Amino acid sequence: MTMFLQTLLDAISLGSIYALAALGIGLLFGILRLANIAHGDFITIGAYSLIVPTTSAAAAAELYVGKWPWFFVIPTVCIIVVVIALLTELLIFRPLRHASAPTLMMGSFAVSYILQNTILMFYGSQSKGVNLWNEINTQIIWNGLRIPTLQMITIVVTVSLMVALTLFLKYSRYGIQMRAAAEDFAMARYVGVRANLVIGIAFAISGILAATVALLFLPQSGTINYVWGSPLALFAFVAVVVGGMGSLVGAVAGGFLIGIAVTMLQAYLPSDLKAFRDAFAFGLVIVVLVVRPNGLFPARNTQKRV
Repeated sequence: MTMFLQTLLDAISLGSIYALAALGIGLLFGILRLANIAHGDFITIGAYSLIVPTTSAAAAAELYVGKWPWFFVIPTVCIIVVVIALLTELLIFRPLRHASAPTLMMGSFAVSYILQNTILMFYGSQSKGVNLWNEINTQIIWNGLRIPTLQMITIVVTVSLMVALTLFLKYSRYGIQMRAAAEDFAMARYVGVRANLVIGIAFAISGILAATVALLFLPQSGTINYVWGSPLALFAFVAVVVGGMGSLVGAVAGGFLIGIAVTMLQAYLPSDLKAFRDAFAFGLVIVVLVVRPNGLFPARNTQKRV
């Protein structure tokens, strides 16, 4: 029983990471019908923003942003990622706003490629070690159950952000406008919703979620490279599809489902099959989609909105 509870705790922690990443992707898809492939690169930029690019290892140690107090690190990383997200919206996605969904996706592929190569230009292709917040990499032992502090922080932060986003969307002026845009963007514009502002807020929130994923996952990973966030984005996309394209509830549910499935398969598959864990996970995804082709919580309006 203890082993199962331990595995379940690990699964919920990983699912929290996937849920946050999926929420950032699902938010943009709900409004713009944009499957933002570059979201994984936003996460990567969040991790790399802790390191100032320099050819000197000693200078890099001195300029290492991650050594700052956490109340400086968190807003600094969030601001950097939000600025990058807003720039991509302004320079790339705004001119493509009336394009078809496949065109928007190809635009996001181009943004992803540009961001990855920009990271390569400044930081190189070699993986870099980042020691972030070692003080939270501790464990609490309770009745034989190992409870890592980082996992508890991850779960608490995820739940807090979900509640905050729910309250924002439900009660704030701009949140209501975003919900209206997600239901029928054209009609929302007719009744006075400012498209540029609403979409800019959505990209900013997406950037904050990407930065949060980077800050929560980096202490667990310890190393980063120029495609570090891409696997997280891949699983997040799967979570969005499983949960239901355009549904934020579905994105969160899909994220937790994928995290639980991956962790349980890693724990309970026979040793000779563990290397094929992801194949089994995606096999389960196919089963879910066969039964529920539109996802677990399909959005009420899947029409093109912009």
